[in-house]
Amino acid sequence: MKSLHPTPEDLDLAASLLRQGQLVALPTETVYGLAGDATNPEAVAAIFRAKNRPADHPLIVHLPELDHLMNWAASVPDHAWPVIERFWPGPLTLVLPARSDVPAIINAGQDTVALRWSSHPLLQQVLDRLQRPVAAPSANPFCRISPTTAEHVRSHLEGQIAAVLDGGPCAVGIESTILDLSGPRPAILRPGAISADMLAPYLDLAEKAAPGAPRVPGNLALHYSPRQPCYRIERKEAESSAVLWQECAVLAIDAPSTAPAWFRQMPSTPDAYAQALYAALHEADGSGCPSVLVVLPPDEPAWRAVRDRLLRAARPLG
Repeated sequence: MKSLHPTPEDLDLAASLLRQGQLVALPTETVYGLAGDATNPEAVAAIFRAKNRPADHPLIVHLPELDHLMNWAASVPDHAWPVIERFWPGPLTLVLPARSDVPAIINAGQDTVALRWSSHPLLQQVLDRLQRPVAAPSANPFCRISPTTAEHVRSHLEGQIAAVLDGGPCAVGIESTILDLSGPRPAILRPGAISADMLAPYLDLAEKAAPGAPRVPGNLALHYSPRQPCYRIERKEAESSAVLWQECAVLAIDAPSTAPAWFRQMPSTPDAYAQALYAALHEADGSGCPSVLVVLPPDEPAWRAVRDRLLRAARPLG
């Protein structure tokens, strides 16, 4: 795997490799994505093989610019345009009716397609050179912890992809919000940095997705998981269970009174916690401890996206 840096020569090389049908891990503001030319079915198939990803799990298509939107979406409802104007480019994925020529391998045979226009400057510079969209799920084995640094990518995909472009740590740290605009009423299918409260002034959001909503990435019951067994516990139960921590790698906002084998104190605000989350899980997974324990942050709306990732990454303790 080549290590690329943010120089004009390496950005040219990243675009050239993608044009040749090879896979390149690219930074976004959320997590590193495993990018392949979305117009090349063989490159898209290689993404599934590298991640060991099931074929029924659709991919997100990252657009070079807004002008490419209608090359993939059959239609865009009127209420979508204020959202696009406010939140694109950014950490928001829109699920829209797909054009009939969208390859089935990308949308897993559904009649919708997930589209995103990222704000990360390095990804944008590569796409400006490529002048075509890329399919780019997170650059990690399927269901494992998402990568927020180039080193995370190398540790999981060495020898399986052509290159990784090192853009430093990702600013947001968890995957994009996925907003379904294909049905009668908009709904969030995966929470992220763009919250329901932020979208509410622009949309009449459903409280939850309707039955039969499109399948989207990151919605399995178990996802984002370390290799080691990973457990979760609510804060109110933490002290009474402290004796169980002693051999664990522990992530918590509050320092425990009983010292665990390994401890990472997590930030006390949702945005900072999200930015640190996957890096902390990667560290805990490599700590040498036989298991990982996460003390969950508060069950409050501001923490919805972080808790969503942790509820999928970790099983209940006990």
